[in-house]
Amino acid sequence: MPKESGRKVVATNRKARHDYLVLDTYEAGIALMGTEVKSLREGHASMVDGFCTFYNDELWMEGIHIPEYNQGSWTNHSARRRRKLLLHREELNKISVKIRESGFTVVPLQLYFLDGRAKVEIAIARGKREYDKRQTLREQQDNREALREVRERNRR
Repeated sequence: MPKESGRKVVATNRKARHDYLVLDTYEAGIALMGTEVKSLREGHASMVDGFCTFYNDELWMEGIHIPEYNQGSWTNHSARRRRKLLLHREELNKISVKIRESGFTVVPLQLYFLDGRAKVEIAIARGKREYDKRQTLREQQDNREALREVRERNRR
């Protein structure tokens, strides 16, 4: 079987970019069971309620839903279990210092395979206020309208 190459995105957390202001991103490995990997390869995962927390100086990801593998037997995993994130110690120290500050949190942004290995992109983020969300939506809408106008002018 040929080795996979490239980046295959399995799931994205679009709500995280809406609810949080992303300050810094990291790529982390995930400690998964065999049936979780098989389920992810089929493209089944939901990151809507995902968040990361520290337990015993290790970063864990919770709230991610990876459904049970269809052909799995008694060895199947729990769909919403806590999963350990694999990062270098210095990265863990930077993240822990940052989230001890008020208002910062760690959220998963994207779950993907990179050269056959499951990875997750996590971000240090600060929660947006309601008016910040409205302002962001307004800016996106203005940009879309400007691009539409440019396209219309180029057609003539």
